[in-house]
Amino acid sequence: MAPEMTDIHIRTTGVAGRITLARPQALNALTYEMCLAIEAALDQWRADPGVAHIVIDAEGDRAFCAGGDIAEMYQTGTAGDFTYGRRFWADEYRLNAKIFNYPKPVVSFLQGFTMGGGVGIGCHGSHRIVGQSSKIAMPECGIGLIPDVGGSLMLALAPGRLGEYLGTTGARMAAADAIYAGFADHHIDEATWPDLIRALEGGAACDTLAEAATEPPTGALSSRQAQIDQHFGGEQLGDITNSLGHDEGSFAEDTLALMARNSPLSMACTVELIHRLRGPSLSIAKALGLEYRFTYRAMEHGDFLEGIRAAIIDKDRSPKWQYPDLSVPAASVSKMLMPLGENALVLEETPVNALKIGFVGLGNMGAPMAANLARAGYVVAGYDTVVKEVTGVQMANTAAAAAEGADVVLTMLPNGDILRTVAAEVLPAMASGALLLDCSTVDVDSARAVAAVAADNGQIFVDAPVSGGIGGAAAGTLTFMAGGSEAAFAKAQPLFEIMGQKAVHCGAAGAGQAAKICNNMILGATMIATCEAFALADKLGLDRARMFDVVSTSSGYSWSMNAYCPAPGVGPQSPADNGYQPGFAAELMLKDLRLSQQAAEAVGADTPMGAQAMELYRQFVEDEDGLGLDFSAMLPRFVKQGRPE
Repeated sequence: MAPEMTDIHIRTTGVAGRITLARPQALNALTYEMCLAIEAALDQWRADPGVAHIVIDAEGDRAFCAGGDIAEMYQTGTAGDFTYGRRFWADEYRLNAKIFNYPKPVVSFLQGFTMGGGVGIGCHGSHRIVGQSSKIAMPECGIGLIPDVGGSLMLALAPGRLGEYLGTTGARMAAADAIYAGFADHHIDEATWPDLIRALEGGAACDTLAEAATEPPTGALSSRQAQIDQHFGGEQLGDITNSLGHDEGSFAEDTLALMARNSPLSMACTVELIHRLRGPSLSIAKALGLEYRFTYRAMEHGDFLEGIRAAIIDKDRSPKWQYPDLSVPAASVSKMLMPLGENALVLEETPVNALKIGFVGLGNMGAPMAANLARAGYVVAGYDTVVKEVTGVQMANTAAAAAEGADVVLTMLPNGDILRTVAAEVLPAMASGALLLDCSTVDVDSARAVAAVAADNGQIFVDAPVSGGIGGAAAGTLTFMAGGSEAAFAKAQPLFEIMGQKAVHCGAAGAGQAAKICNNMILGATMIATCEAFALADKLGLDRARMFDVVSTSSGYSWSMNAYCPAPGVGPQSPADNGYQPGFAAELMLKDLRLSQQAAEAVGADTPMGAQAMELYRQFVEDEDGLGLDFSAMLPRFVKQGRPE
């Protein structure tokens, strides 16, 4: 058992392992020592047959736990020592995961304020009880952090876009709202809590808690869901603030006022984090791992120290945030959420992965993908016909040598013919049951042909073309569209989580390529339409910035407009602001559009807009000056070109 502490009382009473937070004068803020003591107790009770369930409560009526005690983090961080904070967060997150995965029921009684670190202790158990005084929130953006301690998992699971709203505003939830959002389970009159705890200590089953539950007073969130979904459905923070800024209603005004107090960098990273988590690959380990990427960098590169100074130390409530105009570059978000390599969070429940990886095709996309895998601790052997060195990768002399003894071989290649050739070389070198994971964009027939050869060879195959460009490959924010069996996709999943933000299992072999070419056919056509519209706006005398403000919050909304605007100086940073140096080259768009039309012809699909987009990009790349430029450089092309006679 952990040593007795005055800040926390840990004991066994009857059949209950009992934890009582005992710092009411400090709103039961969680210290590092309290975290370690709770973890030690949980470890002991896990295998104790005399302990049926865990009960966590707190002294005082103002708070269950208002967060973590961050004074020591500030003192060490301002002295240039980031080690203490990083160790605190890593150990705290390990505790959060243990509570989430605990094999016995964990009951928490959440009176008053439950915020930040209190959510990590009180909201991951099996039975979360709220009452009439409960106020739950994730206000970390207000001090330059992001919703952490596993709170991002609950935000990603909340209805609609409620997670983005709660995460960026720090809005407080009373009992009904906390239950609606997924942070609590039952509302029970607080006057009855002592008797319920005694009953649990005496052997009552946790199921009796549901019998004691009553209907809480009506909350506000469910009635605001439609407005929240309307305004918080954008891809980036700028989309959200744009939408709110064009609404003159009281909800938008109040929401912007809440957000104005918070760190723009933190809010932008919160939106990105929730988007990466939302989906079938969501897990507590993934949520905590992504959170730790941010908190690891929070003192050195984020707004955390400034946020604490303004809120706790000087108490002037006037933090000097980075990006005060709310225009946070995508590169800054990616920097805060990049993989940490050997410094990545390790949870006790996460086994060490000893997979050996081969990687063939180390060009502009493949090299940073392979480097991210190496930084994550994998042994990576690589081969490329041109590139001879990649950080962390052991270079081989042939593709077969890179594949020798590998559990997984990744390929990132120019076309289907080369994929077939490389597969014929590497598959014989791979062990039975090994995975060939192709991340190239190739024709569907080639993907299916290689899958068949792999199956005949006793191996598994996944075609997983990517979206996100060179920047996404470097930042580990790619999206993978995967085709293959469930077992093959499951084997690839841990690698997807290192190299990207999202992986979608689209179906059997070839389905990933099908999804990619359909997606990029839409992208090519919408970019052309966006560029045409800007060129038309110029000729009509419409200011580009004002057009963006209208279209980005109206029915013309698209990724091409809102996230990758082709007009320089308008919207978020994009290749247009860098002389159209390619993030996604026009010739690669032409390649993908040709693949889409090849597939359409094979199955008899009528795709006239896709065909016209292909022809326009063909002219741009082959007959004009588009080779080597970004695919959004269609805008200056249309500006220069008048209407055909």
